[in-house]
Amino acid sequence: MTIPQEQFDDLLSRTALAALFYYPEISVDDSEYNLEKDIAYCMEPLFALAEEDAARLRVAVGRVITNPTAHRSELLALVIELAPPPPTE
Repeated sequence: MTIPQEQFDDLLSRTALAALFYYPEISVDDSEYNLEKDIAYCMEPLFALAEEDAARLRVAVGRVITNPTAHRSELLALVIELAPPPPTE
């Protein structure tokens, strides 16, 4: 099954938003914060993704949320690998 590019774009937008609000002390300041909830929120658009691919993405998303500068290229490469090729004209 091919996942539409729009769903991957939504994943990237949600991940960027989660990373924007993340800071290392958040779990101390907010006892209800849970990184897994942020990852689940980011993954929502890709509900039909194969489990193996979803697991790889969850790891990459978690890394980007906690350290975007170090890991964003890893996530982008994975999205490029999994997303359908752009339509040719």
